[in-house]
Amino acid sequence: MTARDRYVDLLVGCLTRELFLDQEDIAPEIRAEGRDWPATAETMVGRRRLDNVRLAVETVLAEGVPGDLIETGVWRGGVTILMRGILEAWENPDRQVWVADSFEGLPAPNVVDYPDDEGHDLSGVTTLMVNAHQVRANFDRYGLLDDRVRFLEGWFADTLAPAPIEQLAVLRLDGDLYESTMDALVPLYDKVSSGGFVIVDDYGAWEPCRRAVENFRAERGITDEIHEIDWTGVYWRKS
Repeated sequence: MTARDRYVDLLVGCLTRELFLDQEDIAPEIRAEGRDWPATAETMVGRRRLDNVRLAVETVLAEGVPGDLIETGVWRGGVTILMRGILEAWENPDRQVWVADSFEGLPAPNVVDYPDDEGHDLSGVTTLMVNAHQVRANFDRYGLLDDRVRFLEGWFADTLAPAPIEQLAVLRLDGDLYESTMDALVPLYDKVSSGGFVIVDDYGAWEPCRRAVENFRAERGITDEIHEIDWTGVYWRKS
């Protein structure tokens, strides 16, 4: 195992708190599958979905697929911290990591315009409300907060279209709702390079998210194969 691999493995173990489960009071298999809301971990994403992020980022680096990395919906920032850490491990000096979130939790469903979101209101869940200052502090804890970490603060409908993103190699969606998923796909999908990865965290767990992805793919005639990551996450590579 190379020093690069050891660093990334250690980073994942810290971000998930797999290395400190005795302090988390959670069963290892639950944490590994990302089925809990951990008390201190920077991510609730399980090991298999983090391994998928690692695969995607390391693949685009190895193959030279151009573009930056983004996650839309970051919670405490763990996935984007991993993205930035992989760039550091690979000594990549050019790509940026975009950290897009309301930093106010989930929006209340707009069931008039997006009826698929009816019955999926998590807007009052305080655990999901992590402010940008805390996420920056989490990056800084790992020594990974610098000018290549770009924050997009606000609702996706307001921030993603005007964002100065030229090209993406990895687009990771974690917006839960139909509206949030569409608000990310519509302005960002065309910026994903050929060979780039589109990852959807909530495809299996949230029916509104799955419908948004399926409708978007049908409208755009996207036939790239969808691959399952685990019980909820999926991805495809843009042809």
